[in-house]
Amino acid sequence: YHLGQVLRSADDYIIVDIEGHPKIKIKERRQKQSPLRDVAGMLRSFSYAANSALLSHKEPERVAPFARAWEHAAVSAFLSAYYETASAHPELLPRPEQRQALLQLLLLEKSLYELLYELNNRPSWLPIPLDGILSLLQEAV
Repeated sequence: YHLGQVLRSADDYIIVDIEGHPKIKIKERRQKQSPLRDVAGMLRSFSYAANSALLSHKEPERVAPFARAWEHAAVSAFLSAYYETASAHPELLPRPEQRQALLQLLLLEKSLYELLYELNNRPSWLPIPLDGILSLLQEAV
């Protein structure tokens, strides 16, 4: 789940392309998993949006604070709306004290997957997952 799978309509959002990763067998994709896996994917997508803009900018150091502020605002707004909506069905998520730890683990897993992907496909984008991994490790300390 990432920004490329969300379309904005006149007064709503539409999720498209929900079949999962094509290299994973259908049987595995159908297994129940924590909805926080999708949340982690979206949060990493916000990071990619901000950082890919920096990679293509002529003066990335000048606009980096704005990209970071946008990413932080997008993550905060998404999490706030997600948790508020999910509160109607608290059985879908772990208790709040466990939720953050699981989300951090899923973010690390996603970032490590991205690292492998970028190594194989877009080495110039390696800083994006590396930044995510380092940020998560610094938060854990």
